[in-house]
Amino acid sequence: MRRARAAAPPQEQDEEQLLRRVARGDRVAFEELYRRTSPWLAVRLRRRCADEQMAAEVMQETYLAVWRAAGSFAGSGAGGSAVGWLWTIAARRLVDAFRRRAHHAEPPPAAAPHPVAPAAEEEALLATVGGDVGDALGRLAPELRDVLRAMVLDGLSVRETAVVLGLPEGTVKTRARRARIAMREALA
Repeated sequence: MRRARAAAPPQEQDEEQLLRRVARGDRVAFEELYRRTSPWLAVRLRRRCADEQMAAEVMQETYLAVWRAAGSFAGSGAGGSAVGWLWTIAARRLVDAFRRRAHHAEPPPAAAPHPVAPAAEEEALLATVGGDVGDALGRLAPELRDVLRAMVLDGLSVRETAVVLGLPEGTVKTRARRARIAMREALA
């Protein structure tokens, strides 16, 4: 008679395994997934939304959606990652929140003019990739750099990048190609 193996504790499982357990209603796995992913998700949301309350609401909506829809995660076999899937949900919720806000009469707090300082992500990207590569990245147009950041640093697919940046997939592919060509020319 064969004995069933006990599942590894949540702390020893990767995010995809945790999502599979969440799909079966495992609250401990959900808590571990939240513990691991909520810090970076909060940072990414705040990077794209200056309104702390909106970012907090999007976080809540995202994890509620994860709890309800964990069974729909296709897995790495379909070309996606658990973290990418989570970010896709958050990005969609953020877009929805911006759309809801657009219906209100007063402008968002982020519309107030303020000095633009380089984002921490931008500084980290340029500091990590120094020398000629860092210089070439710094000279890229912001829209090309955003696509490179999403696809290379964040490891998102074309589809996920399109959702995050609110662009058609074709535009993402075109910008990624233009960015590669510009980088190649700058480094030649």
